[in-house]
Amino acid sequence: MLSKSLEQAINTQINKELFSEYIYFSMAAYLASIGLEGMENFFIVQAQEEHFHAMKMYHFINERGGRVKLEQIDKPQFDFESPIEIFEIALNHEKFISKSIGELMDLAIKENDHATKSFLNWYVDEQVEEEDSMDTILNKLNLINGQGQGLLSLDKELGARTFIPEEE
Repeated sequence: MLSKSLEQAINTQINKELFSEYIYFSMAAYLASIGLEGMENFFIVQAQEEHFHAMKMYHFINERGGRVKLEQIDKPQFDFESPIEIFEIALNHEKFISKSIGELMDLAIKENDHATKSFLNWYVDEQVEEEDSMDTILNKLNLINGQGQGLLSLDKELGARTFIPEEE
């Protein structure tokens, strides 16, 4: 049985994951509007991953006898200065999510909830990958000053990304 405090904290995290999906769709829409379809694809896939993350938590709450309670999702930013700014925002957002997952893990440890700790380990590992991915792309964008042939080449590279859901 999931404690009420963990149930509430995981519900809050579901909201954060769904907001992540929403902001990444907003970034994708902006990138499409300036002709960077590869980067648009990258963020559509990123949004799909965030939805998957939220649904894993949704199912976990139900499996542990809790109740999912969805809250309002804030309006995401929709105007950006450049792809560099977008990836800076995305990296900072992933760091925010990592901190939030860490706080969830701290609560599970405090409550000695081994099942929730085990469940959250996947998210801890996933966040290392998420931050690294955003940081790597941001570094490449900075190397090419977010312009020219380098930008188009990176856009093409990111267009090849696909969403492959892992087993829940």
